[in-house]
Amino acid sequence: MKTLENKVILVTGASKGIGAQIAKNMAKEGAKIIVNYNSDAIEAEKVVSEITSQGGIAILIKADVSQQKDIEILFKTVNKTFGKITTLVHNAGVYKFEPIETVTEKEFHNHFNTNVLSTFLLTQKAINHFNENGGSIINISSIATVKPTPMTSLYTASKAAVDALTNVLAQELGNRNIRVNSILPGPTETEGNKITGDVKSYVTANTPLGKMGKKTDIAALAVFLASDKASFITGQKIGVSGGF
Repeated sequence: MKTLENKVILVTGASKGIGAQIAKNMAKEGAKIIVNYNSDAIEAEKVVSEITSQGGIAILIKADVSQQKDIEILFKTVNKTFGKITTLVHNAGVYKFEPIETVTEKEFHNHFNTNVLSTFLLTQKAINHFNENGGSIINISSIATVKPTPMTSLYTASKAAVDALTNVLAQELGNRNIRVNSILPGPTETEGNKITGDVKSYVTANTPLGKMGKKTDIAALAVFLASDKASFITGQKIGVSGGF
């Protein structure tokens, strides 16, 4: 039996990057996947196509998960197609690295709406859509929350808020058997995050394992946390950073 057989998993921000890799890996382990995206329909369709072409089950749902009306529509579709969920992966997010003096109010609200409000609102709605056995909520945070890094004040603050939600909700939802954990990726190479030159040299020099992270590194932990093997793990913030 595959690790995630009979699981129904919603992955937000799954059109590319870490979210897409998580969706693909979970599908390979037998889960039924809801691939959520907000703007990049073409890439999201590619993810679903890859999953289904390999015998997996996946559907595509467009929704801005920082908007309650979109969340309502999302869960109506999920319920109609799969019924209750077993796992929620909060991956949708934005980032921009810059000195604090250049951060605009618009950028501030965009970061907190996309990274924090979406996590809050979607969790608030999702907890009534888990099956009777509970399940797993996986928040994709950042190693920046435990390793202070210049130029990341806005991004780090938003992800620290996500970790705070992880702490509180692990306590609050435990009696429903819903586990809540954060994954803290370190510098990871993705389609939208090409790390080169001096930055890559700095990262590898300051990473004990001497290399950049891969999407598959993050996805492997997400698969584990979604599985029954992690049934006694909650309230944890787990770095996947090579020691960075």
